[in-house]
Amino acid sequence: MDARTGLLSVVACAIAVMAPGLAHAAVAQDFPTKPIRIVVTFPPGGTTDIIARIVGQRMSESMGQPVVVDNRGGAGGSLGADLVAKAAPDGYTILMANITFPLSSVAQSLAKRLPFDAERDFAGVSIAVYVPFVLTAHPSVPAKDLRELAAFMRNTKPQYNYGSTGPGSVMNVIGETFKRDAKVDMVHIPFKGAAPLKQELLTGRIHIGGDQLSSSLGEIRVGTLKALATHGSKRVAVLPGVPTVRELGYASLEFEGWNGLLAPAKTPKSVIARLQKEVAAAVRHPDTVRRLNDLAAEPVGSSPEEQKAMYLRQMEQFRPVIREMKLD
Repeated sequence: MDARTGLLSVVACAIAVMAPGLAHAAVAQDFPTKPIRIVVTFPPGGTTDIIARIVGQRMSESMGQPVVVDNRGGAGGSLGADLVAKAAPDGYTILMANITFPLSSVAQSLAKRLPFDAERDFAGVSIAVYVPFVLTAHPSVPAKDLRELAAFMRNTKPQYNYGSTGPGSVMNVIGETFKRDAKVDMVHIPFKGAAPLKQELLTGRIHIGGDQLSSSLGEIRVGTLKALATHGSKRVAVLPGVPTVRELGYASLEFEGWNGLLAPAKTPKSVIARLQKEVAAAVRHPDTVRRLNDLAAEPVGSSPEEQKAMYLRQMEQFRPVIREMKLD
């Protein structure tokens, strides 16, 4: 081999080594070249849908491509999640999830009905916002907080029911855990989303419900719904008089509420990084911050690793409860 041939071989090897990185860089530089779809696993009108539209609008303006919200409710969120899990891993189909995603995934996995693997089939993009979860009741329920509700139900044994957004959803886990820990009984009534659940709760056909605070803050303020507890580690600034579940003796019901974006697992890291950057910029834009504050949502814009760690941690937290309760 002469010197010229040897040099060409070295250059060829260097190009081969660098090629994947260069390709990913080119993908990131070109992305996006067409509309992006954000799949929401609930009907229009709920908090996750609203936040997806707020964030998507800002991302669209920044990236110069339409960002379209696609509502795919049903099956505890697994229909929409499965669509994203099986989508092309190119960043053009992503999922706006909340805490229901890890809980429903655990429940349906234990029931052997899950068409995807929540731990392996998704990559984190970013926790967009933290939104407190609040437990609510119709005003006819004679209790000012969760502790009083437990005492009333043990003493009088009313025929109460509670609504949720489907098997394995947050409210389903809360309802069954509360029944176990408070030694009371309630009937579970599932709905396809937060909006229809709230309508039934407002009429009194459902006695107990719950969702991210933004879905019911207005009704709580005017008194058409009653806040029994919040579920985070600290009291919510806009509802300072409402105690946390831990304060009321139900630490097993404590968790942080969130909304965030996930992508198919094999999406290039460069595309994930671009999406994360856009989400973080979107939720921190002054106009977006004002709109999110009206929803009692706290802008975050976390790293992809933090988003995935959040839902994996919540899967582990609630897996024993879901297994014990045999939620289906």
